[in-house]
Amino acid sequence: MTHDHSHHHDNHNHHSHDSSSELSFDEKMVKLLEHWIKHNIDHSETYKDWAKKVTANNMDKVNLLLNEAADITLKINNIFEEALKVIKANQ
Repeated sequence: MTHDHSHHHDNHNHHSHDSSSELSFDEKMVKLLEHWIKHNIDHSETYKDWAKKVTANNMDKVNLLLNEAADITLKINNIFEEALKVIKANQ
């Protein structure tokens, strides 16, 4: 099975010895949360695309499950967005 988009999961260990270019912990968290939100949107769209494909192949139950997974993925973003609000309110 192919995966139709690339993942770039690194450990965020890249650093510079120039301390003025380093992000604060809060800034790192904001960047991570924003990345996870985008990533979840991409996954949700992929699940919905496949839900349409399985319907065309008479897999109605699978369609429902994939759409449910897409919805749950977007609900996770609500939690990430709330975390972003908390961080930004404390900056």
